[in-house]
Amino acid sequence: QVQLVESGGGLVQAGGSLRLSCAVSGRTISGYEMAWFRQTPGKERDFVALINWSSSITDYADSVKGRFTISRDNAENTVYLQMNSLKVEDSAEYYCAVKATYYYTPRRPHEEYDYWGQGTEVTVYS
Repeated sequence: QVQLVESGGGLVQAGGSLRLSCAVSGRTISGYEMAWFRQTPGKERDFVALINWSSSITDYADSVKGRFTISRDNAENTVYLQMNSLKVEDSAEYYCAVKATYYYTPRRPHEEYDYWGQGTEVTVYS
């Protein structure tokens, strides 16, 4: 059973930073693509960032490019999302996800991903 647990969300003033973590258990993530998504009530789950198995490929939504950084520590079975220069519009529930196919070509659509965490809430106030 693969489990993903996000942490690091919270309340932060606009312009501030947060670092989200996603700890995975039940399967090693080395070889798998990982991603972060976010969702606000009544809206679709939106792509935020992805990283391939070797960290050689990353991809970001235009809205976060230059402000967010995705990284991974395969030895710790953990993926991170460093969020800087936060804006009010970044407020959302943030989810990490794993594509449990070895060496898969990274893709954005949330339907591509096999396992999801329960989310961590980020609230940015002005």
